Amino acid sequence: MTNEQLYILVGIPMLFNATLIGLVIAQFNAKIGRIDTKIDVRFDAVNTRFDAVNTRFDDMRDLWRAELRRVEEVLDARLKHIEERG
Repeated sequence: MTNEQLYILVGIPMLFNATLIGLVIAQFNAKIGRIDTKIDVRFDAVNTRFDAVNTRFDDMRDLWRAELRRVEEVLDARLKHIEERG
C-alpha cells in the first residue's frame, strides 16, 4: 500500500464524517431557529396583552384623578361655605 492510498483510505471517511456532522449541525440550527421564532411570536402576544393592561391601568388612574379632583372641589366649596357662615 502506497502513501497516497493510505491518505485516501483515511481522508475520504474523515471528509464524509465532516460532511455528515455539518449537515446535522445545520439541521439542528434550523430547528432551533424555528423554535426561537415560535417563542418570539408567543412573547409578542404576551407583550401585546401587557400593553393593553397597562393602557387600562393608565385610563383608570386618569379617571381616579379626575374623580378625586371633583371631590376636592366639592369639599373646598363646602368648607368655603362653612367658613362664610361662621
